[in-house]
Amino acid sequence: MKKCLTLLLVIFILFSINSCWKAQLIGGPVQQNLLRDGSYEGEASHGPNSAKVLVTIVNQTINNIEVVKHEAWKGKKAVPEIPDRIIARQSTRVDAVSGATNSSYVLMNAVEDALNKAYKKSD
Repeated sequence: MKKCLTLLLVIFILFSINSCWKAQLIGGPVQQNLLRDGSYEGEASHGPNSAKVLVTIVNQTINNIEVVKHEAWKGKKAVPEIPDRIIARQSTRVDAVSGATNSSYVLMNAVEDALNKAYKKSD
């Protein structure tokens, strides 16, 4: 019994430490001249946070970001601020929401994943 409790404690500590590390931010300014109009799905996750988004491109501009799924331990307040900031700046590298940094980064990375699908492929 003592070994089981010790093992559970170790697993909990490792999970807690992993969830404290911030996701690596992969985005940046949108290359609008390379965007294809349409709707594109993107996903990202890190620790206990995950996001699935649907990004709509109109006239080579991010027109809408629908957060299809967002799971976060404490960072729920990153929605709707992060999608609104991304649309306003046309960049997936925007200021994170205070107290929801990792959740903010996961949302930005999910949008970046969708944009990578929207970019025209070079021939």
